[in-house]
Amino acid sequence: MNKFKPTKITKEEISQLEIESFSGRIIVVQNEQEIEKAVSYLSEFSILGIDTETRPSFRKGKSYTVALIQIATEDTCFLFRINQTGFSTTLKKLIENPHIIKIGLSLKDDFAMLHKIAPFEPKGFIELQNYVKQFNIQDMSLQKIYAILFGKKISKSQRLSNWEADVLTDAQKKYAATDAWACVCIYKSLSTGNFSEFYKARVAVQETV
Repeated sequence: MNKFKPTKITKEEISQLEIESFSGRIIVVQNEQEIEKAVSYLSEFSILGIDTETRPSFRKGKSYTVALIQIATEDTCFLFRINQTGFSTTLKKLIENPHIIKIGLSLKDDFAMLHKIAPFEPKGFIELQNYVKQFNIQDMSLQKIYAILFGKKISKSQRLSNWEADVLTDAQKKYAATDAWACVCIYKSLSTGNFSEFYKARVAVQETV
């Protein structure tokens, strides 16, 4: 029997929460030399958060390939602009490294999109949508999972912006980094049992209902 009570959160509740965003270093990666330095740095960590961004299409029948892969630690996020650099062998090695845990959400979709660019074999990944089920969290979006655990809202305002722009705006960089970083925060909180007071209070209330 699952010891965790079923937990959900509404859009209305989320709208009342304080906005959360990544406050660490954000490093844009735009050439092979920068990729090698970034991957070397990231390879020193045992847990990473990962996400992708793709330019949205507003025309029927028109689609784009992945433009950005963001990979984060707890205090640093690298934004790999693969629409400019290609999906390099160096970056693939990190994604295929089974010894580094990589946390993401809707990974199946990300992998399907990346396979359109080049073949690779992802290893060491944990899908948050599956992982949170053992804690009886019933919402599957990153925004809702984060809100349940930390009582703060991740803004989605930049989701439909142009990820192939020559220069990413500060808002785009912050948005992309926050999504990857949030995956690390969620996993570490759940895996260690280090729950926020917001989450503990929410579960306590539900237990009395």
